[in-house]
Amino acid sequence: MIKELTIEHLIHKDKPRVFLRFENNTEASGLVRNLLGGEWSFTQRAWHIAYEENIFEKVCDLFYKYQVRVFLKNEYTPHNTSQKIGEKKPVAPLPSLSEEASEKLNEFDMWMKSRRYSENTINTYANAIEVFLSFYNTKPISEINNEDLIKFNNDYILANKFSASYQNQVINAVKLFFRIVELKTMRPELIHRPKSPKLLPNVLSKEEIKQILQAPSNIKHKAMLSLIYSCGLRRSELLNLKLTDIDSKRGLVIIRQAKGRKDRIAPLSEKILKLLRDYYNAHKPNVWLFEGQDKKSQYDERSLANVLKQALEKSGISKPVSLHWLRHSYATHLLENGTDLRYIQEILGHSSSRTTEIYTHVSNHNIQRITSPFDNL
Repeated sequence: MIKELTIEHLIHKDKPRVFLRFENNTEASGLVRNLLGGEWSFTQRAWHIAYEENIFEKVCDLFYKYQVRVFLKNEYTPHNTSQKIGEKKPVAPLPSLSEEASEKLNEFDMWMKSRRYSENTINTYANAIEVFLSFYNTKPISEINNEDLIKFNNDYILANKFSASYQNQVINAVKLFFRIVELKTMRPELIHRPKSPKLLPNVLSKEEIKQILQAPSNIKHKAMLSLIYSCGLRRSELLNLKLTDIDSKRGLVIIRQAKGRKDRIAPLSEKILKLLRDYYNAHKPNVWLFEGQDKKSQYDERSLANVLKQALEKSGISKPVSLHWLRHSYATHLLENGTDLRYIQEILGHSSSRTTEIYTHVSNHNIQRITSPFDNL
């Protein structure tokens, strides 16, 4: 999650809009898009939302639980009085893309789509390349070299104190862009790239999971949240499920073309199958397992996020829980129940066992058995 955010009021396309400027971050972008109805501006390179009289308080309330510092026109918001008051200048807008850069970016975008990159990856890489090429908008792309990449890293990324994860995203995108579009090899190893922090996954207790899943009175909402937890699904995997992906006779759900473009299966318990049957009898979906209001399209991501938000409010859980926490909790609880790590890897769809092994660090299965020497004093 981001550490700080700058709010700026601008007239955009003849309408008052509120621009939220922060370093590139998938989680923060998802909150702005799904919960605030944010739209991305390629010219301003920032998310923007509709102006409301209480919009400042609304943004502060949304990011408060993530301990994000919020700034307004360079003036620090008294959002957390324990922090020092100071000034934060928003990142200076870069020049617009040249015509050549726009064409090259479009070519790169089409290549990523042809290779079936995920929408999130395409947006992340396209935004990164747009920033990089805007930084060198007066220089022909064919003349950009490794020294320019180093200068961009020093004068833009480091100077603006962007995160290590954003730095790595941009450099990876630039490397791929020049290899594909310009048939040129950039050498990012010349840049000192910090290691990404090793963060432990967020995990809820079984009691908290039970509270969340029992909170919705709407059977559709209950089924969606329960299926995410009971099968360790990603949000997109749940929304992409079709009726034909549920194999009730074998007790399996088929997750098609998930992350990495791979199919996989996950077990369905009798309890979740009964809930899904009750949901089906109540709603009679046609194609998608969870349909939108028009019965022709998938359920909306923003609406799914709101389902979780309402469940958290009703259950009284104040933690900044996201849908992905349910997946993390499922994996950890499987491990605590004695499930072999290799099976968990298969169920979650991890390409590397190292990704799955991180759950061993948050499982309390063995830690609780350890006796502190303090107890024997």
